Amino acid sequence: METTTTIRGEIVRYLQNHRMTINQFARISGINSGTLSNILNGNRPMSMHQLDRITEGMGLEEGHFYNLYISESIFHTTPDWRRLRPFLERCAELDKLDYLHKAARMTLENINYAPMLFEMAEELFIGEKYKAAALLYECVAECEKLQYSERLALCQYRLFIIKLGENQEENLQAAVYFEPYIDRLDEMYQLDAYVKLINLNISLQRMDKIEALAKRMEHQSRIHYQQNRNTFESLEFPNRPLLFYLLYSYLVQAYLHQERGNYENAFYYVSLYDKPEWVINPSPEESHIIGQFSEWAEANRYMYSLMSGQPGALHQYVDYVESRENEIFLALCNIMVAANRYQLHVDPILDRFKEHLHYRSQQNELGKISDQVTINRYTRLLAELGIYYLNAKQQNRGLSYILDSLEYSIRIKSDNGMLRCMGIFEQFRHAATEDILKRYNELIRDVQKLSVYAWSPVV
Repeated sequence: METTTTIRGEIVRYLQNHRMTINQFARISGINSGTLSNILNGNRPMSMHQLDRITEGMGLEEGHFYNLYISESIFHTTPDWRRLRPFLERCAELDKLDYLHKAARMTLENINYAPMLFEMAEELFIGEKYKAAALLYECVAECEKLQYSERLALCQYRLFIIKLGENQEENLQAAVYFEPYIDRLDEMYQLDAYVKLINLNISLQRMDKIEALAKRMEHQSRIHYQQNRNTFESLEFPNRPLLFYLLYSYLVQAYLHQERGNYENAFYYVSLYDKPEWVINPSPEESHIIGQFSEWAEANRYMYSLMSGQPGALHQYVDYVESRENEIFLALCNIMVAANRYQLHVDPILDRFKEHLHYRSQQNELGKISDQVTINRYTRLLAELGIYYLNAKQQNRGLSYILDSLEYSIRIKSDNGMLRCMGIFEQFRHAATEDILKRYNELIRDVQKLSVYAWSPVV
């Protein structure tokens, strides 16, 4: 005869095997003996706190009975939030995400649970329990997929943030999936969402997408600044004053024109974010933002002059950023591009700033720079250093930097980076030592593994 395992049955079996009375186990577990007796007799439901006490008293791993608890207390009864919420919280705390997901999905047929799941997901998100939060956001999004709601859009925004990482393929998928929801977001979240999408697309070098997003952010931030400035300043979000988003849209558009070699337009957009005279009575925070953008404007004028073929701007650029620790890494990235473009000798500069040639998170006066942007810049910097030393006939050093760049490109799954590095290496393969060739072949095997995974058929 087939028997079904239950939590109560397991407790009774434990008491029998250990020749223990209910009173004895009550003392061990810290649960009142009358309460324990009612639980075992099926006269009282078991709370999460009691379940954890019983599990500990039996010497079992935390969460040992959670799968049974789902079946007995959630699935076979009408879901009760007073019972479900503690269970989900405990699963998140113990990182029992399979059980959390299983229990949360049992509520999907009842849309009334969506607001409660969402509120809990927000709490987990704020508490940096991102994996657990993501599972709840996904349940809410599925429950409301036919609703044109702000809550659905915010779920997708949170999922977009959680999914961002080093992998460029996954980042692109996250961006493509989230972008249609940005206009459904509450206005106080939209501007921060634009910044995150723009920064991600900068790391992916999707220029047309960057331009469209920057123009939309410019339009939105200008309207809000002109009409709702005081209202927005009193809100918890967006994270920065409206002025930041408008000036940042100009900075991004200047970057786009610089990347396209249109320096006249790049200088024009620099003038828009440098000391904006139209800001009346700026707040202390706005004054700080204006000061930072003005510093960037001066640095970028030197940089654009250098990039447009004025080598004399190099030392002005270096002297300007030298006292600005947070700007040195970006300046080195730009200087190496210019050095290779115009055959400039920059050995003294590289020696002066050699401690900035290692990867580390970057920040400026206004906060942390997107990790996606930083690692993409670093990958490019390594490639430019490799080209520089190869042009200087220092083949071993140059090829080592190219392989460093290839390794980072593999790490972030950058197709453009991998193709660039492999093309350069093959051009100079004849100069490679045995050790460098061995390392290159090992990295190529890693590239091939990525290709296999990318093209594996679905079975």
